[in-house]
Amino acid sequence: MKLKKISFLVGALLASQSAMAASNPEIEELRQQINALAQQVEDSKSSSKSNTSIGGYGELHYNNLKTTQPGQAGTEKKEIDFHRFVLFFGHEFNDKIRFFSEVEIEHALSKDTSDGSNGGEVEVEQAYVELDLNNQLSTKAGVILVPVGILNETHEPPTFYGVERNPVEKNIIPATWWSGGLTLNGRSQSGFSYDLMLSEGLYSADGYSIRDGRQKTSKAKANDLAYTGRIKYTGVPGLELAATARYESDLGQGTLASKAPATLLETHAIYTIDQFTIKGLYAQWDISGDAAKAADADKQSGYYIEPSYKLTEKWGVFTRYNNWKKASGSANDETQTDIGVNYWPHPDVVFKADYQWYTKDDKKTNGFNLGVGYQF
Repeated sequence: MKLKKISFLVGALLASQSAMAASNPEIEELRQQINALAQQVEDSKSSSKSNTSIGGYGELHYNNLKTTQPGQAGTEKKEIDFHRFVLFFGHEFNDKIRFFSEVEIEHALSKDTSDGSNGGEVEVEQAYVELDLNNQLSTKAGVILVPVGILNETHEPPTFYGVERNPVEKNIIPATWWSGGLTLNGRSQSGFSYDLMLSEGLYSADGYSIRDGRQKTSKAKANDLAYTGRIKYTGVPGLELAATARYESDLGQGTLASKAPATLLETHAIYTIDQFTIKGLYAQWDISGDAAKAADADKQSGYYIEPSYKLTEKWGVFTRYNNWKKASGSANDETQTDIGVNYWPHPDVVFKADYQWYTKDDKKTNGFNLGVGYQF
């Protein structure tokens, strides 16, 4: 508003100059001052615009899968889904203070239906202010992605192999996972960095369901907070090593007959040499409390190994073996093997195709997936 007023005054003064004698030294000096003020106004407007950024990503999937189980009729899934459409909005207030946000629409729309299947969600996955305390230390406050795993913080489609996100990080960690809270982020020149987070915890009404316990900062119960710490090393070119620990004071947020404290431990490694990359991740939940023990869900864990190879700058192939268990009493783990190809016509645009083999006990789901994704 102030800039608009100044611009109006500058315009009026400039218009009045035509009625003045240009030979008057005082009027000429005034003319120069007015021009300088006008330039300051324009520079201020330009600077404000350049400090605000817009970006986003999206992905469309086609799934063709068949599920079989002895004694039951087989089922097929043939589906096209605009899985995600995301917009980023950011602003840099100055060299030390910035804002970042992410708004997502899942499955193309969101509507209420009588059976509870609304077809999608509109979510604010990130909305935080970041402040640099010094060259090695910063802090974030707001809605923040939890610093854990490989995909949780970097999940734009061109950055990973496979049409769908891997099931281990989805079901065990559980990505994508964000919380309202505060972080302290440190880094050193030797390649080490760390993240500490105080935030809302999970709220699991049954005391052990992890993915369903994400509160997504929507009137989140905060009777018992969560504490997260991560250390990461990237001091060797092509190498990333990281480990995260998270402690949940009570998954029931005070609503269960007995408390359900829970601890998540996660570690992963990524190593790239020339065109070959291998990724490995392990995550494990230890959940206390009567409810988790009664359901044999007090131990939940999973891991995956993913080698990939860039055939050319635009083509890459991968395979991934996933193994996870959400209930310690299960006879067998869930396993899924994926093999596929990525094609990048542009570094920020990707076409994907893969085939999957999923098994749990005598249940099998096999088939292929196709996808297109982008980021900007």
